[in-house]
Formats: sequence, structure tokens, C-alpha cells
Amino acid sequence: MIKVVEWGTGEMGQGLLKFILDRPKDIDLVGCIVTNPAKEGKTVGELLGRPCDVKMTTDFEKVLAGKPDVVCINTQSNLNEVEPQIVPAVKSGADVICIAEKLAYPWASDPGRADMFDRLAKEHNVSILGTGINPGFMLDALIVMWSSICLRVDSIEASRVNDLSPFGPTVMTGQGVGTTVEQFEKGVADGSIVGHIGFPESIELIAKALGWKIDEIVETREPIVTKVERSTPHVKVPAGWVAGCKQVGKGYIDGELKIHLIHPQQIHPELADQDTGDYIKIVGDPNVNMANTPEIPGGKGTYASTGNYIPLMKGAPAGMLTVVDMPLPRFLAPTK
Repeated sequence: MIKVVEWGTGEMGQGLLKFILDRPKDIDLVGCIVTNPAKEGKTVGELLGRPCDVKMTTDFEKVLAGKPDVVCINTQSNLNEVEPQIVPAVKSGADVICIAEKLAYPWASDPGRADMFDRLAKEHNVSILGTGINPGFMLDALIVMWSSICLRVDSIEASRVNDLSPFGPTVMTGQGVGTTVEQFEKGVADGSIVGHIGFPESIELIAKALGWKIDEIVETREPIVTKVERSTPHVKVPAGWVAGCKQVGKGYIDGELKIHLIHPQQIHPELADQDTGDYIKIVGDPNVNMANTPEIPGGKGTYASTGNYIPLMKGAPAGMLTVVDMPLPRFLAPTK
């Protein structure tokens, strides 16, 4: 039995909690840490509507004193935001799996903090892993896996075309959905519209695996303007306004484009006759052209990935790890 603590009970956290509770012979949920004081003292069972008497608490020190084997962190995106959660978890002697996009390859945005995580994990003989659907799998680990059947890789182009409709107001705001084109451009300029977080991480992760040294990364964000009215429970977008964000990341070596990642996201893409899917093209010997349609749902893919890595953490080397440092992940079947 692997003793696991869940930290964060939003959409991703709740999905992972269900994953854990479906595998009682393999994983023992020994604690649940929340960031919302309103959930203090309530049980996981109350949150999920299924039997579980583990109480949710903001008292992370008390939970970590129980010496869990693995702490799964499903809270925020940036390294400075998750550091106050990662550090005490590591000091408790637990391995850490975290879905923060910036942790997929933390050296891309903050080498100093990445090295600190690495040193701390090695001091306590544990591992820290950043994972998720994207970054973590679709536009990095899967690309690296496909490269393993190549004799030569000249360049890579990959895209993830997905539907934002299932997501809540935070995602809509970050993607600029429901703004005018002028508001979108202003939001990109002032940083309030961030689009997808993780392209530098994915590009550097792929490059590391292939032995490439990227010397320039360029990102762009463009508004996807709707010709018809579109709406979700959280936003209404008139014709002529922004229904999504097309984000592009390019990694160059000596001025040559080597890694090209494309990520258009919008609400109800079917109203623009746009299919969703995940696509990988490797130019080399042999060429690779992979297409998966429709898209892999981002939420399910993220918490499934996190859960399926839990059994692999015990055998992982100490330090700050990426998915390319880990054994090939695989499905952990539910148990009764």
C-alpha cells in the first residue's frame, strides 16, 4: 500500500481523489490538504458524494507529520506558488507529484529555483516530478517517445486543438475568452491574458531528451475571433469578439526552427467547423505523422497521468525529475 496525501481539491484534485479511492488495494489516502478554509473539517466523502471519512484540513504540517509516501499537489501553475507546498512535503520525506505547468521543466523559467528543488530532494532522498497532459505528455513526452523509432530527427511540429467549453471562469479569463480584440491585445501586453502556460517547458524538455541546445524561444498569442455568438455557463461571446486564443511556441537552434508547437483553444470550436485533436509531425528518417481525434480531454488526462505515476515514484532516483527521467508510465487498474 502506498500512503498518499492529496493537496488541492479543485477540479483536478477531485478527479485524482476519485482515482485514488478506486484503487484501495494499491493506494491508501491518508490525508487531504485544502487551500480553502471553507472546506476545513469536512470529509472527502462529502466533497465527492461517495464513502470516504478522510477529513480535509488546511493544517498541512499535521498531515505531513503522518509521513506519507507520496504527496500529490494539484493547486497552481507557477513555481513560486507551489514552492510553499513542495518544500514541506519534501522535508517530510515524501515523494512529490505536481501538475504545476512550470514544474514540467522548471529550468526553463527559473533555473535557481529548479536547482534548489533538486538539491532539497536529494538531501531528503526523495523525488519531485512535474506532470500533466500538457505540458507533461501530449506535446513533449509523447513526441519524445515517437522520436525513438527515428534514425534521424530534423525538426518537430506538433499541435493540440482543443475545446475550452468545459472549463470555468479562471480559464476563460486567462485565455481572453469574452473580450474584444482590443481588450485581448491589451491583456496579452500587460500579462493578464496568459493563454497556455508551458510552451518553454515543453520545448526545453523535448530538446533535453534529443540532446539539442535551444538558443531562442519565441511565443505568440493571437485572438480567435468568432463569426457567430457562442456561450458557456461562464461566458457569452458575441460575434466579432474573442472566443479563444491561438498560441504558438517556436524553438530555434542557430536561427533554424527545430521545434514548432501550436495550441489553438476556443469555446465550441464546432461552431467554426473546427475539429479537435492532437497531432505530431517529425521530419526525419523515417517521418512521423500522428493524429489523434478528437482531443484527449485535458482534465482527465492530467489527473490520470498523476495517478498512474504514483506507483513509479518509489523506484525513481532522488532529485527534481521530468517525465523523460521516469520509466514508461502505464495504466493502474482499479481494484475492489
